[in-house]
Amino acid sequence: MFLAKILLQSFRNYHRLELPFTHQVNLFVGQNAQGKTNLLEAIYVMAMTKSHRTFRDKELIGWNQPFAKITGEIKRGEESLDLEVIIAEKGKKVRKNGLEQRRLSQYIGACNVVMFAPEDLSIVKGSPQHRRRFMDMEIGQLSPLYLHYLSQYQKLLQQKNQFLKLAKREQKQNAMVMLDVWNQQLTEFAVKIMLKRYQYIAQLQMWAAGIHAGITQEKEELCITYKSESKVLAGMMEDVAREIFYQELMGKAKQELERGTSLHGPHRDDLTFRINQIDVQTFGSQGQQRTTALSLKLAEIELIYHEVGDYPLLLLDDVLSELDEIRQTHLLTTIQDKVQTFVTSTSLDGVQLKHLPDREIFKVQDGTIVSN
Repeated sequence: MFLAKILLQSFRNYHRLELPFTHQVNLFVGQNAQGKTNLLEAIYVMAMTKSHRTFRDKELIGWNQPFAKITGEIKRGEESLDLEVIIAEKGKKVRKNGLEQRRLSQYIGACNVVMFAPEDLSIVKGSPQHRRRFMDMEIGQLSPLYLHYLSQYQKLLQQKNQFLKLAKREQKQNAMVMLDVWNQQLTEFAVKIMLKRYQYIAQLQMWAAGIHAGITQEKEELCITYKSESKVLAGMMEDVAREIFYQELMGKAKQELERGTSLHGPHRDDLTFRINQIDVQTFGSQGQQRTTALSLKLAEIELIYHEVGDYPLLLLDDVLSELDEIRQTHLLTTIQDKVQTFVTSTSLDGVQLKHLPDREIFKVQDGTIVSN
């Protein structure tokens, strides 16, 4: 997969930018707040239809502009694919080869991307919400149907929580009957989400364990597991899992009515990371946590290649300076000649250019970009 060209209109601080790419590695160098991260964000939005930095799409629109538009040309072998995302106050539209896609799930997956930013270095030690978002975004690239399940679950969960708040305040007589209806609907999508997450994490673990062992010269063994309060387990038949999860929800019903909020489900699940059987989140060193995060990202790349037969685009947002020489060397030698990569940095000092022979360097200043 190769991004041949990108065109931005009124995106963040870019009024208009048209940029062709002819090299495997593209380095964007400039001071902070000039637009380096905005460019990588635009590539990410082009692929995923949403930002990795904000939940508010309107923040992506240039100041006093009615809309933002991102257009990209993707090469996959001999084929060419034009992608377009238009973001306006009232919503967004996406097109593939000029044809509007009514559902985002029909669009996502046309271009695969892996983002590695400084905040991802804390994915191991950060909040469970960060790790759930990591799972959902990556699974969604490989399984558009998963995004549909997730969207339906989130809508139903929001409606259930609104009902629970109202029931707590007004002491509704038929609350338990209504809660049963919500739980039956939620169960359908919750089980599909959990089973898919189990499957994805097992695949990710397989790739990450080998990569982590390589980085640590076989001294450390990494184990990633999906952590859920539910007794739904990996590989369960879906009908069995539905019955188990539904009973779990009904077992929490009285408590949920008293608390006025939902207390059980995949929206509360998490990941755990262990190195040599020790919990990295709690007891791992900063170096171990960073190696785990790096192993995760490199594993994503290999997993996507294994699933779709093509390497994703790799976006490295100011992350090389955060990695020591050993980790940076492993990252750069792994991606060399395989993955088209976009790198931002305030300086090339400390970036091991010897590992990046097919490269082009761009200077970024105040929303303009020129090739060095």
